[in-house]
Amino acid sequence: MPDEAVTADEENDERTDGGERSQTHTIRLELVDKPGELLSALRPIADNGGNLLSIFHERGNLTPRGHIPVEVAVECPPDRFEIIVEALREEGVNVIQAGAERYGEQLTLLLVGDIVDTDLSDTLRCIESSTDATLSDLSLSAHQGRDGASSARLRLATRTGRTDEVFAHVRDIADRKDLDVIEPLLEVSE
Repeated sequence: MPDEAVTADEENDERTDGGERSQTHTIRLELVDKPGELLSALRPIADNGGNLLSIFHERGNLTPRGHIPVEVAVECPPDRFEIIVEALREEGVNVIQAGAERYGEQLTLLLVGDIVDTDLSDTLRCIESSTDATLSDLSLSAHQGRDGASSARLRLATRTGRTDEVFAHVRDIADRKDLDVIEPLLEVSE
């Protein structure tokens, strides 16, 4: 006689090698308005064991940067969720939020200097690849044109409790590019 009765539902639950059951996770993405971008964003989810439950593609709305917000509900074991999020980032997909706790704080800061000529895109890539943060908003101001000093206001979504670490990394990146960083304003996400 078995010690425990196993129901049919429990037997069919997808589990990891560690015995964890699948859970529902929400991922908020920001996609460029080009054909194939949504498919490119969904492929890493499926390729890494995620079961797509729903996709809310807000084609009529645009983020401040002119991108399309997309919310994806995914079912997978917890250990696969981190793999999916990393695979999305490796594909160049801008992950705004991943799960309930992943990015619980906002860090808003100002970069000042020759931002355009020091390659703003590279600066943003360095920040996202070397920190536990993702860019959620950007405003650029270059009143004197390309040749003068400019400023960029960055809002970064960071893991709860990691804002100081992220700010230190941003400061290092800014130092390498001879940019000034104005102290951050901390906002807690709801």
